[in-house]
Amino acid sequence: MFDNSKCANCEDVDCLTRCQWIEFEDTEDARKEMQKMINGAESRVLSECVTCFACDEYCPYNSHPFDLITELQEKYDSLDLNPVLVEKLIATYEPHEEFEPWEGIDPEKPTLNKCAFIKTHAKNMQGQIYDNLQYVGGRDFFCNLMYHHVAKDSVIRERATKLLENIKKQGIKDMICFHDECYGFYTSYCPRNNIELPEGLNPIHIFEYLYNYLKEHESKIHKLNIKGAYQRNCSNRFMPEVEEWVDKICELIGVERVKRKYDRENALCCGGVFSILGDKKLIRETQNKQVQDMLDHGAELCFYNCPMCMESLGSKIERKGIKNYLLSDLCRMALGEKIE
Repeated sequence: MFDNSKCANCEDVDCLTRCQWIEFEDTEDARKEMQKMINGAESRVLSECVTCFACDEYCPYNSHPFDLITELQEKYDSLDLNPVLVEKLIATYEPHEEFEPWEGIDPEKPTLNKCAFIKTHAKNMQGQIYDNLQYVGGRDFFCNLMYHHVAKDSVIRERATKLLENIKKQGIKDMICFHDECYGFYTSYCPRNNIELPEGLNPIHIFEYLYNYLKEHESKIHKLNIKGAYQRNCSNRFMPEVEEWVDKICELIGVERVKRKYDRENALCCGGVFSILGDKKLIRETQNKQVQDMLDHGAELCFYNCPMCMESLGSKIERKGIKNYLLSDLCRMALGEKIE
């Protein structure tokens, strides 16, 4: 939930002036547009925003300006998206009206939440790292944060109750989140929107789990000794502290994370969201910037948390001779597994 209590004291309006997609004449221009939104009015920001969530990370006060933006985008239909496409997308991951808990799930053991990738990316959740994990997934455990990209925060809020009820019925405690969005839902979205989590639920980011697993099996690691570029996904902006796990894992498995322009706070979207927005020109421009940046800094591979980012950006990168992997798959490779 957006908190404007400190906005009046913000001199630089970082949430807007640091945006890589919207241009402002000066700081005062950005401040005027921000004030419009604080007042609940329309602003050009609403239609020019590409929903990359970066403003949340740029805000020095943790005020969550993207919450305000997405709320107003829905109110004014600012993204002007094809309603048929949006409704189809919303229906795709609608949870079942009646939820039957999965059989064989032990509440006392860690549970991997495969989210929407339970079938499409099953091959990325195989091998010794995952062998001893029980799991759940599918639309009954889908966090729905992707609907921020189509200005439908109301869908996320509406389904949050159902999702948390399902987790409570399942009795899950230690839940490993395969995707940033799931982890962000439980550790950022719910707390800042005063949505109470089931008692005892402990969300664990997949990178934290991977790091701990690697440390326990450090003697089996064969360092990869390769240079890689990390592609952050949008939802990682809600919990940038996850970056620490990325660096720790890279050090353990022998991946040099190249210091490039479009990384960390200056990261660019993979371009996938622009297909929803219908802007092919922006897709090309953004992805070309990414690829050239990786080439300029000697990256031999690009690694991801998000399978959708990899699918969006991967083919263009591969044509330039750069390989694509999920970071979790690089961990498996360092432990001696062959990844196709």
